[in-house]
Amino acid sequence: MAHSVPFPAQVAAGERSAAASVSWPIWCSVIGVTSAIFGVHWDISWHQSIGRDTFWSAPHIAIYLSGILAGVACAYLILSATFGASEAARETSVGLWGFRGPLGAFVCAWGGFAMLASAPFDDWWHNAYGLDVKILSPPHMVLGLGIGAIRFGVMILVLGAMNRAAGKLRAALDWLFLYVGSLWVVGLTVLLMEHTYRSVMHGAKFYALLALTIPIILAAFSRASASRWAATKVTAMYSAFLLALLWILPLFPAEPKLGPVFQSVARFVPPEFPLLLVAPALVLDCFWARAGGWSKWRQAAVAGALFVVVFAAVQWPFAGFLMTPAARNWFFGTQHFAYFIEADSAYALFRFEVVEQTAGEFWRVMALAVGVAIVTTRAGLGIGDWMRRLRR
Repeated sequence: MAHSVPFPAQVAAGERSAAASVSWPIWCSVIGVTSAIFGVHWDISWHQSIGRDTFWSAPHIAIYLSGILAGVACAYLILSATFGASEAARETSVGLWGFRGPLGAFVCAWGGFAMLASAPFDDWWHNAYGLDVKILSPPHMVLGLGIGAIRFGVMILVLGAMNRAAGKLRAALDWLFLYVGSLWVVGLTVLLMEHTYRSVMHGAKFYALLALTIPIILAAFSRASASRWAATKVTAMYSAFLLALLWILPLFPAEPKLGPVFQSVARFVPPEFPLLLVAPALVLDCFWARAGGWSKWRQAAVAGALFVVVFAAVQWPFAGFLMTPAARNWFFGTQHFAYFIEADSAYALFRFEVVEQTAGEFWRVMALAVGVAIVTTRAGLGIGDWMRRLRR
């Protein structure tokens, strides 16, 4: 495992920069991907609280700012490596169409271009067809691909610099790397939000969907990081990100501008309380510290089962608590509803929906969740090994 394997700096320049600070293009790129994730959540809250917005709304600006920041940072990295870099810098870059630069910079540049290209496309789409009917409209799909590419590119950019560094610089980059991992968790839970709200948390499908997405992130980032508590740090930062939104967004007034309005809304509707992913992450960190000599499939088999069992053990009773009046306060935030939530829905009535019709169906899906978690964990371990080798 990564926890017990040293990470020697194989590039002399990386060794000499052990006491240096993180470069501004990396900071700029990380701020950019943060702006995109924050803007997406803000935009969702805007639609839940107000309704249709203009193209130049504040959430949209926050989203597209990501493409600008990442584009500027990566253009600098590519142009400096192509025309003015030292031989050592050239050796730690890749070539594309006559240009040179870090691999992550090229991925980010493509993502930024896709995001900015989607902007006029989205504006034209709304002028031509009016209001959004579905989230996955063609311009939104282009935008989503751009955001995903920037997040992936920033991850590679930080990772390459981290694997070349040593000492305090490596430690700082490791924290940034795990922070980017937390943004991956935030992004994946956004994609699943329509299928993972609290009313379905007593259904096995909820746990299967989380098993399909989260273990691969936890395994990969734990494998690539030198931190003993990598998965715990990733999920703790994910929780902190959502808690900040949960507590800050309702401080600002909002009023629905579209109908029909089924719920009284006077403040921005925040995201739900974060999933208790930190619990299985903590258990996995303890397990991986003791399973370094195991084969990857053996590690995946145990880790996948641990993820589902521990997550269900904590999330199931916590979901029950979220349905009680004790959770309807500023801290847990279950009293917030989007204006379009019908008053007689299970969600508005604080009731669990029946997802699986029989006990047999429930346990079959839970068994499937364990199997899926094993496969995704194994994939994550393999990706983590690739991450550890990346230096460009």
